[in-house]
Amino acid sequence: MSAHRTHRSNGLHRPHQPLLAAVIAAALCGSVLGAPAATAVSGRDPAHTDVLFVGAHPDDEFQSLATFGQWKERRGISTGVVTITRGEGGGNAVGPEEGPPLGAIREGEERSAVSLAGIRNVFYLDKPDFWYTLSAPLTGRAWNRPPQRADDTLERLVRIIRATTPRTVVTMDPRPFGQHGGHQQAGRLAVDAFRLAADPGAFPRQITVEKYKPWKPDRLLAQNWGFRGPAGRQCAARPAKDPRTGLPVLGVWPGARSRASGRTWAQTERDAARRYITQGFGSLPAKVTTPPHRMPCEWFTILARGGKPVPAPVRGQGELRPLYAEFRDWSRRAGMPWLANDAQPAYPARPSATVPGTAKAPVVDGTAGPGEYPGPELRLGHWEGAKCGPADCSATARISRHRDDLHVLVRVTDDRRGAALDARDDCKRHWRTDAVEIALDPRGRSDDTSAAFKAGILPFTARNGGACAARDADNHQGPARATAPGMAVASTVTRPYTGYTVEARIPLALLPAAADPERLTANILVYDSDTPDKTGKSRLAWASYAGAQADPYVWGAVRLPGYVPPSGRPPRSATLPLDAARSADSRASVEQARRTGVPLAGGPRA
Repeated sequence: MSAHRTHRSNGLHRPHQPLLAAVIAAALCGSVLGAPAATAVSGRDPAHTDVLFVGAHPDDEFQSLATFGQWKERRGISTGVVTITRGEGGGNAVGPEEGPPLGAIREGEERSAVSLAGIRNVFYLDKPDFWYTLSAPLTGRAWNRPPQRADDTLERLVRIIRATTPRTVVTMDPRPFGQHGGHQQAGRLAVDAFRLAADPGAFPRQITVEKYKPWKPDRLLAQNWGFRGPAGRQCAARPAKDPRTGLPVLGVWPGARSRASGRTWAQTERDAARRYITQGFGSLPAKVTTPPHRMPCEWFTILARGGKPVPAPVRGQGELRPLYAEFRDWSRRAGMPWLANDAQPAYPARPSATVPGTAKAPVVDGTAGPGEYPGPELRLGHWEGAKCGPADCSATARISRHRDDLHVLVRVTDDRRGAALDARDDCKRHWRTDAVEIALDPRGRSDDTSAAFKAGILPFTARNGGACAARDADNHQGPARATAPGMAVASTVTRPYTGYTVEARIPLALLPAAADPERLTANILVYDSDTPDKTGKSRLAWASYAGAQADPYVWGAVRLPGYVPPSGRPPRSATLPLDAARSADSRASVEQARRTGVPLAGGPRA
C-alpha cells in the first residue's frame, strides 16, 4: 500500500478516500483552533488539555495523529484522548486473546502510539466493545446496561470535559451510514457532552458535590474521512464545505515536516499506526511513499465554534428506515438537524432466491452430491477491500432445505491461502483469514444483527484440523459447539491450492426467532486474505452493498416454499459479551489518575 491513510473496518486495511480542507500548514494550529500557544490554566492544572479527542476504540485517533503532533510542536497545544472502550471485541492478529485480556493489550498499544504525537493522557471509560455493529442505538444500550443509568457514559464524558477544560473537542463522525456503531455513538456523546458540560443543571452533583465547574469548550470538530478535497501542500489553503451537511471543513496537511525529527508527520503517524499490532496495522509498509503533492489533508468538519453549533441548511428525507429516523430525531435534539442531511443512502434492490426443499438430506462433507442443491447458483460480488480477479477470489453459493434444516454450499476460487488459525482456541474473528460467513435474519426486519444468526466458517485450520465454525456478532456469539448445537460444517481444500468448498447444515431452530418462509433474509460472504499475518484483503458477498456483514437492511430475500414454522415460539433475547477491561487493573491508568487527579473511568471524585 502506497497511500499513507488507512481505515479500520473489522481488521481490513483499505486505502483511505481523499479527505477534507482549510488553512496553510505554517499557520494552521493558531488560525484553525483560535488557541494560544499555551493556556494559563495548563500551568496550574495537571489535568488540563487544550484539545480533547473522543473515540470509541484504541486506534480511532491514529488517523488524526499527524494533526495533533503538529499542533503540539508548532503551537504548544496539548491533546488528550478519551477512549470509551478498550476494543475488547476487535480482531487479534498476534494471539488468541479476546475480551478483557485483549483490551489490556490494546491499551498498551494506544498509549505507545499516541506518545509519538506528544500525547500523554488517555482516559478510558471502561465500556464494553462487544462486537462489530453498525448500530449506534445497540451500542448505546450495551454501554449503559442496567443497573447503570441510560446516560452513564454521557455523565462520565461530561465529567472528563469539566476536569480537563479543553478549548477544542475533536470526535468521530456521528452519521450512521457505513460506520461502526461505536464510532457513531462516540460522536453523538461528544456532541451532547460539548453542550452539557457548560450547563450547571446537567449532572449537578459534579458541581455541588465533586466541586467541578461548568466548562464551555470553544470548538467542536468531527473527523471527516469521506470528504474529497484537494491534495498537496495547499490542500488546506482555501475554505471548503462538506457537500452532505453544508458545514465548513478544515484540513491539516500531514506532509509537513517535524522541526524536531525532520520527518513528515505522515511518517510519524504511520509509525504510530504500526504499533497497533493486534489490529494488523503492523503489516502496513514501514515507509510512507505517497509523494507530497498527492498527499491529502486530514479533514475535520466544524460542528461548533464559539461554543455554539455552526448552522447549515436542513434537507429532510422521507420514508426513513428506523435506524435513520432515530438518527434524525437525535440530531434535532442535539440542535444540529443538518447532520441528518442525506443520511440514508439510496439502497439498491436486494437480491432474492427461492430455496427448494429436498426429500433427502444433503451429506455435510464439503461436496455437492447429486440432487443435494437443486436451486439456483448465487454469484457473490465484490463488497469491500481490494478488488480481485476470478482466479484470485471469486465464489458461488447454493442453498437447499431439508425439513427444518438449511444447507449451504459455497465454492471459493482463491490463489493463495491465508493464515491457518488454531481450531482449539482461535476459531473466531474469521475476517482475519480465508473464511465464509452465513448470515440469517429470521423475520427479515432486524435493525441490527443482535436479532440475527451469523456464523463464520474457517475452511482450514492449523495441524490439518479441518473446518471449524463460530457464531459472531449475532444473537448468541461464541464457538458453534456451544452456541449452535446441531450445526455441522465440512470443507474440501484443493491440492495444489486453488480454493475450497465449505458446506454447512444450520437447523432453523438455532435462529433467534421462527423463520418466516416469506420474509427470511440472508447474506453469504467470503473473506480473502492472501497473507499469513492474520489480516484481510478482499471481501465478497451475495448482497454486496456497503454494510453487507452488519446491516440486515441489505441482505437478500430468501423464500422457503413449503416450510411451516413452529407456532408460538417467542424470539430470544440477545446475549452480548459485555465484559470490559477495567482501569483499576491498569497500572498506566492508575498512575495517570494519581498524576492528573481525574478519577479512573471518568467516575466521581470524592
